[in-house]
Amino acid sequence: MSVLDRPRLVLFDFDGTLVDSQHSIVASFAEACRVHAIADVDPTAIRQQIGLPLAIAIAESVPACHRDRAADIAESYKLAHRALAAANADHDPLFPGAADALVALHEAGAVLGIATGKGRRGLVNTLTRHRLFDRFTVLRTAEDGPGKPDPFMIRSALGETGIDAADAIMIGDTVFDMAMARNAGVPAIGVAWGYHQPDALRDAGAVGVVESFDALVGVLQERGFAQ
Repeated sequence: MSVLDRPRLVLFDFDGTLVDSQHSIVASFAEACRVHAIADVDPTAIRQQIGLPLAIAIAESVPACHRDRAADIAESYKLAHRALAAANADHDPLFPGAADALVALHEAGAVLGIATGKGRRGLVNTLTRHRLFDRFTVLRTAEDGPGKPDPFMIRSALGETGIDAADAIMIGDTVFDMAMARNAGVPAIGVAWGYHQPDALRDAGAVGVVESFDALVGVLQERGFAQ
């Protein structure tokens, strides 16, 4: 690829878009529920909330009678997830084609960023393990401000990089990503391999849904984010 004529920002969601983290998320959630003596929650319900701020995702997933304990359950989740990561170096693998696509976009001059509901510690550790940390200019996580679908993370990333909304795009797998982009005035592309269905992504405002990272790079080329 040739280098872009001006900076363009490509923001990625993380869980369900770049990494397949559903198994570690579901396992950590199950352990947190065990600690708090909560009956098992349907894994499908958990996956549907991935992308929201953790305490909100937990409150939406557990039975109503436990929602006032969401913050405590979230702390137990974090401990369980850290223990799982320490015990299993292969957790949260990259989706096929993700690394090559990120390298190609970076080498073409695209400014890469992440906007995720994941905590910064987990994000940095996973990026470092996959040798991708240096590819990203801007990282926005659950600790930085309001979570999805609030537009804060995108607007903050635009402010840090000095790039206009017209030169930015969001890539994600959930309706929360699409709504965040819409609220920030930035187009969004959905990915079909994540945790929400393609039709739901389109209904939430995706300008397109791709089936592979090769297809994503092609769409970004067409839209001027890669050459």
